[in-house]
Amino acid sequence: MRPVGLPEIPEQTVVVARAAFPKGSLAIRVRDRLSGVFADEPFAGAFGVRGAPGLSPGVLSLVTVLQYCEDLADRQAAAMVVRAIDWKYALGMELTDTGFDASVLSRFRSRLADNGMERVVFDRLLEHCKDAGLVAAGGKQRTDSTHVISAVRDLNRVELAGESVRAALEALATAAPSWLAGHVDVMEFAERYGPRVDGWRMPSSKTKRDRLAQVFGQDALALCQAAWAADTPVWIREIEAVHLLRQVLVQTYLIRSDARGRQVIRKRDADDGVPPGQLRLASPYDADARWAAKGEDLFWMGYKVHLTETCSTLPEAEAEAGRMPNLITDVHTTDATVPDVKATAPIQQSLAEHGVKPAEHYLDSGYPSADLIAKAMQDGIRMITPVLLDRSTQAKAAEGFEKNAFTINWKTRQVRCPAGRTSSHWNPVKQHGKDAIVITFSVLTCRGCPFQQQCTTSKPGRRMLTLRPRELHETLARARAEQKTDTWKNKYALRSGVEGTINQALDITGIRRARYRGLPKVRLQHAFSATALNLTRLDAHWTDSPLRPTRTSRLEHLAYQLTA
Repeated sequence: MRPVGLPEIPEQTVVVARAAFPKGSLAIRVRDRLSGVFADEPFAGAFGVRGAPGLSPGVLSLVTVLQYCEDLADRQAAAMVVRAIDWKYALGMELTDTGFDASVLSRFRSRLADNGMERVVFDRLLEHCKDAGLVAAGGKQRTDSTHVISAVRDLNRVELAGESVRAALEALATAAPSWLAGHVDVMEFAERYGPRVDGWRMPSSKTKRDRLAQVFGQDALALCQAAWAADTPVWIREIEAVHLLRQVLVQTYLIRSDARGRQVIRKRDADDGVPPGQLRLASPYDADARWAAKGEDLFWMGYKVHLTETCSTLPEAEAEAGRMPNLITDVHTTDATVPDVKATAPIQQSLAEHGVKPAEHYLDSGYPSADLIAKAMQDGIRMITPVLLDRSTQAKAAEGFEKNAFTINWKTRQVRCPAGRTSSHWNPVKQHGKDAIVITFSVLTCRGCPFQQQCTTSKPGRRMLTLRPRELHETLARARAEQKTDTWKNKYALRSGVEGTINQALDITGIRRARYRGLPKVRLQHAFSATALNLTRLDAHWTDSPLRPTRTSRLEHLAYQLTA
């Protein structure tokens, strides 16, 4: 690579582009205002220093961002490089330049993902916006997440077992055909695993499907035994598809010895135990995709992305004037099983590292915990978020005495109940790796209490409370009391705008569907999607484009008129 940055724009390209776009276009304005963002130097570590000159990574990164701005496939983006005059202007190309092959974009993304450079362009644009005064530390920001469907098809457990064998056979047929031919019956396996394994080709009866699942398991076991034999080259079992086959075999089947010492393999059922969701493979073609559920209606295989953006309390008229655009400040991608609360600390740490730490951080109820709220406050971030309410039996039923009905004396380590009686035990413990305090009232104390039926339903007939340490307990108590006020509710309404950001990201970049396989490349996709979203908003800011009004059908408009 020769770090030269974006090339100078040929004079003829300038004349034609200005004539064709007298008011300009997004690509033209990006080149005029942000050419320094798309430099070559930040990518130097991903390229060699010897060999034939390659295409400029700054140019390829700009093409990729424009590709996401218009939600194009690689072939479509490569075609736009050839035929779109404003793209030629942005890339500094002659009008007669024939561009490059679409596969160049795929190789460029692989190079970035392999070298951990998924966020280079996003971070450089964020730095530019900081220098321009469009984002800064100390303001208000909001975060929300959405599901991302993987780029591979959904498989049930039997399909997963069969397709994993097929994927390993395909990889071995390419990398070690001679070895494969010497260890399996190629003709038999070609008949069974030639076409892809799916439910449409499986037997209709349950007995035959169970038998087929056992055959898949036996074939997987035979292939793994051959790959891990002492005389087999080590690199055979280092092939990713073979390694994943072994994991699927362990996760899906049980191998036992019968009374005669023969190996017997059968599919695991619920009683045998299955791996937890964060470890369970869902596809042999994407080792990072996971199954997850949200509520009773949403069930998907793939990933989850968290978007954080700046937000303002300016009146709507001033927001429409385009004074300060809301810009994405962080994009955080995980597999689908990671709960939102696990993403809070990494997001806030990333914001601090990039110099855009907010003073107020607006989040939904999935992100906070007492520890996180206290830690964020120590770091200068106030989390505006609804905390979970008391989850005790009494609180859920809205009957009896909740925790806040008890008076806690932290100095004497005693708790007084609503009846005026005092606890007998104060036991500091560890629960799920966190400090907690278990408060116990004596059976003799509770037995004669007139409020016993309202207070506890335990068999011993005594009340127990579990508290967090004093600082965390008081933090939760203050947050629960505050979130019931109208002032807090009006303030928290600012968070709802991030839902529109998620929807805009879906409309512009298709962020809810992974284009690529594997977590590194999905992270790259989301980083470029966030960059494209920021460019779209910056372009609206540069051109003073007002916010478009929400479209309403004529029937809805008539209904509003009749209601009024």
